Amino acid sequence: MSEIVTSEAVVAAVMRVGQTLVESEDYLTSLDQQMGDGDLGITLSKIGGALVEFAGGTPVDGDIGKWLGKAGMAANKAGSSSFGTLLATAFMRGGKVVAGKAELVPADLAAMFTAADAGVQERGKAQLGDKTVVDALHPAALAFAAAVEAGDPLPAAAATALRSAEMGRDQVTPLRSKIGRASWVGERTEGKVDAGCEALVVMLNALISS
Repeated sequence: MSEIVTSEAVVAAVMRVGQTLVESEDYLTSLDQQMGDGDLGITLSKIGGALVEFAGGTPVDGDIGKWLGKAGMAANKAGSSSFGTLLATAFMRGGKVVAGKAELVPADLAAMFTAADAGVQERGKAQLGDKTVVDALHPAALAFAAAVEAGDPLPAAAATALRSAEMGRDQVTPLRSKIGRASWVGERTEGKVDAGCEALVVMLNALISS
């Protein structure tokens, strides 16, 4: 029998992500200060707070996709930055592919992950190796989809996605950043963890915990 993900589970997952982003403000800020303008943790903390408020006060009403789209809009309103826009895009693109659904199965989650990945790449114009969130997000989405396709239990597929995100982060850590404010720092970004990659790992950790 397929593993069913209820609307209550989706709300709880978004709540966990929001709370984790608030709690990770100082950590992500410290990473970003080495690479860019140092405001990523602050921005994501604001977004996290908005997601907690949204998840706690907005009923799903039988349409998880529509609810996730609204969550994306709440995130975009709270964090008007490039990363905030990417995160909002991920929510909205992911929600679009499950529009009208009151519960989800692993294949739905894989489709959402894939759509979020495509949306972030299109919106951010970054490619693999540019040392951005894409370097963690893309391999994670691919690994999750492959694991689901292979019939792995959902917890195992999620753990595979997390490991792939961590590997993607680690593979680009020695490289020089090529996109955004971090690219201005030049060679000083070499050997530094990209804050966007780490933020994705932090959020995935929150998503798969319960």
